[in-house]
Amino acid sequence: MKKNLFIGCGTALVTPFTKDGINFEELKKLLEFQVEQGADSIIICGTTGESSTMSLEEKKKVIEFIVETIHKRIPVIAGTGGNNTKEVILLSQYAEKVGVDGLLIVTPYYNKTTQAGLVAHYTEIAKNVTLPIILYNVPSRTGVNIEPKTCLALSKISNIVGIKEASGNLSQVAEVASLCGDDLWIYSGNDDQTLPILSLGGIGVISVLSNLAPKFMHNMVFDYLSGNFTLAKDSQIKAIPLIRSLFCEVNPIPVKAALAKMGYEVGLPRLPLIPISATNGHHLEEELRKFKLIE
Repeated sequence: MKKNLFIGCGTALVTPFTKDGINFEELKKLLEFQVEQGADSIIICGTTGESSTMSLEEKKKVIEFIVETIHKRIPVIAGTGGNNTKEVILLSQYAEKVGVDGLLIVTPYYNKTTQAGLVAHYTEIAKNVTLPIILYNVPSRTGVNIEPKTCLALSKISNIVGIKEASGNLSQVAEVASLCGDDLWIYSGNDDQTLPILSLGGIGVISVLSNLAPKFMHNMVFDYLSGNFTLAKDSQIKAIPLIRSLFCEVNPIPVKAALAKMGYEVGLPRLPLIPISATNGHHLEEELRKFKLIE
């Protein structure tokens, strides 16, 4: 059995921007809110953090700042994935040097690769760091799926410890759980599938909703894991309308709009993403009120 990086709710944190760069003052506020409200981990420079439009220097500064600010209170997991294996290794080594607790590494996108290529890609990365690695499977974004037998092959690598499953395919998740067992811990990558994935042996969620409601997501996971199934189910169903609003446009457009409505100066998404439409913004505001996140 491999050691897991965390159990519960990991927040896929947004990156607050100014016109000129990173808003570190606001980033600190977001981090303190997450810790105070019971997030079990912080995931940085991922999809929700708009890593694809951050420069390498910005990523390095954000990773170092968050490690220093969190100061080992909860695990910090850095998104260091990309479609150039050599560059992924270099950023992963930097993240290890400055003290992150683990890495979240998305599959290569655009150039994609074969299943054998995925094994080669992740094997090469894992050889060059000692940190625990969580695979990130999100084929709707990358155009490539980590198939269950590929997960089995990768689970045999000692520092590949988990997978963030955002394929939306519960049958595939079940097969991964069947093949890999305790050698590959499963995290839901979709807020609306948290409980279904927990029911298949998952140990948590890497969440967008927890940017707004970390305590709610933490409690939902631990209610389920402690056997309070009805309470967990009620929480999952209660959250569905808000989750739908958070994905009415491309993530992180809606969650940044939601945080702004909650009083955080997170800035606008970077192009090619644009601000939320007026219609969707109004509907999102209604759902935030129903969830009692704003008045």
